[in-house]
Amino acid sequence: MDTKLLLVFIGLNIANVIIQTVKSIATVKCGKGVAAIVNAIAYGLYTVVTVYLMCELSLGLKALIVALCNLVGVYVVKWAEEKARKDKLWKVEATVFDPNTFPLWNELQEANIPCNYIPRIGKWSVFNIYCETKEQSQKAKEILNKYEAKYFVSESKTL
Repeated sequence: MDTKLLLVFIGLNIANVIIQTVKSIATVKCGKGVAAIVNAIAYGLYTVVTVYLMCELSLGLKALIVALCNLVGVYVVKWAEEKARKDKLWKVEATVFDPNTFPLWNELQEANIPCNYIPRIGKWSVFNIYCETKEQSQKAKEILNKYEAKYFVSESKTL
């Protein structure tokens, strides 16, 4: 077996998987200019990889390499994307049965979760809760579930 050919094939496939994964993310999350450039690079490299698929390596070995490169490449890109993602401000609007208003308020205050509320809209109180971190979001969810609150969540957007 040609070791140099094997290493080139592995390297091209890893690069292809990483670029194709970035392309998928960029197409959804980036502007048209960035998406177009990443797509052009991805399909240009894909053409080279397609030619290398005709190389002298066995079909089974090529399939194994492509599968492992996809497993590792997609994982690495998604891991990097999660690490690069910044915490966003989440607004949680919750309704709770009025007798639970003060216990809920007290628990949110003890957890240092910013909020305000409107008491007694009928037999309900309405809370506006602002979570700046994943930890605050998780804690708010636990507290709201404890008091059987009904809630919905919205993400902050840039104007």
